[in-house]
Amino acid sequence: MTEAEFLSLYQATLKHIEETVEAAINDDDAAIDYESGNDMLTLSFSNKSVAIISRQTAISQLWLAARSGGFHYDYKSALQTWVCTSTGETLPAMLQTICQQQGGVTISFS
Repeated sequence: MTEAEFLSLYQATLKHIEETVEAAINDDDAAIDYESGNDMLTLSFSNKSVAIISRQTAISQLWLAARSGGFHYDYKSALQTWVCTSTGETLPAMLQTICQQQGGVTISFS
């Protein structure tokens, strides 16, 4: 994957997450907020905990830092999603779990 392809996928992923969280806030009054900047996305929960999504362009990985740990994702073209290098979980599934466990918020990122 070229750097341009990676950046395009990463930015599209952040946009999708932002739109999903925004819809949850507007439709369900979800107790979650987000802040985007410096090519990072921070999800903030009412209990003051956060989950941070960032990129590692040199190795074409998306990184997720949460209360449960740090996770690295490679993009799998065949699946058209990001997959965790240590657990094999997809990013949408792990984000859903983190939002539920860390903030008590139910959101589907699929």
